Amino acid sequence: MAEYTFREVIAQAMSEEMRKDESIYLMGEEVAEYNGAYKASKGMLDEFGPKRVIDTPIAELGFTGISVGAAMNGNRPIVEFMTFNFSLVGIDQIINNAAKIRQMSGGQWNCPIVFRGPTASAGQLGATHSQAFENWFANCPGLKVVVPSNPYDAKGLLKTAIQDNDPVIFMESEQMYGDKMEIPEEEYYLPIGKADIKREGKDVTLVSFGKIMKLAMQAAEDMEKEGISVEVIDLRTVRPLDFDTILTSVKKTNRLVILEEAWPFGSVSSEITYMVQQKAFDYLDAPIKRITTPDAPAPYSAALFAEWFPKLEKVKEEIKKAMYVK
Repeated sequence: MAEYTFREVIAQAMSEEMRKDESIYLMGEEVAEYNGAYKASKGMLDEFGPKRVIDTPIAELGFTGISVGAAMNGNRPIVEFMTFNFSLVGIDQIINNAAKIRQMSGGQWNCPIVFRGPTASAGQLGATHSQAFENWFANCPGLKVVVPSNPYDAKGLLKTAIQDNDPVIFMESEQMYGDKMEIPEEEYYLPIGKADIKREGKDVTLVSFGKIMKLAMQAAEDMEKEGISVEVIDLRTVRPLDFDTILTSVKKTNRLVILEEAWPFGSVSSEITYMVQQKAFDYLDAPIKRITTPDAPAPYSAALFAEWFPKLEKVKEEIKKAMYVK
């Protein structure tokens, strides 16, 4: 095993799949000559050439639509958005075309596309560049939504996403591209729709996904020192959502805390809360707790942003509340 960064394994996953299948290509702003806005496609232009690693104009509506047409005609595009904030310019093509063409064509066409790029906040980038849209895309039937939290998961899930015959939203983080991890040299794939128990525990279940998983793991480690055993579940994908793993854990711990970097209304945590109370209500020994961002756009001010973003102390506080510990 060797150590690689998140950005390196993204390039590895795309390159490994492109070597197998000439119908796979990458397109997006600065993915070719500049090696990617975050260097997540470094070296790919040199290997695959300008017909398969394509720099596009700053026109998400246009190249998103092109990718849908290309997928319907036998290609397997990977579309990079510089951030998913910019995917809103092409969201009609994602929601009304890519997600629905299989059903609306009676199965005559499928749409094997991966839409990938960073999601959520990345520091002082302002309200329009600091939005988490996982729940938006997960709300749409026909889309799969993947949000890895580390390089190992990212590589295995991206390779699976590229081979999927349906459109996959693959959401990364600008703040994770430099994260390092040991990665197997042999090829591997991870299933979409299967959560991962990152840390086993017996007192309370803590569910999260994406870059904020770091906060979840730190909270669990701190709580262990205080005698509270926290089981940490990384969703990995939010559509399909692995309710079975969550329910099995809640039936063991009898308590649930959900940590999510998103607005609270209609969030992924809202859906998890509903499903757990529907299917495991009698196992709960305390109300379900959740930690999200405030129901307001992200502030630019560093001081205000620090108050807006979920805090470690808040996570630990909610875990203690679930345990009825002061």
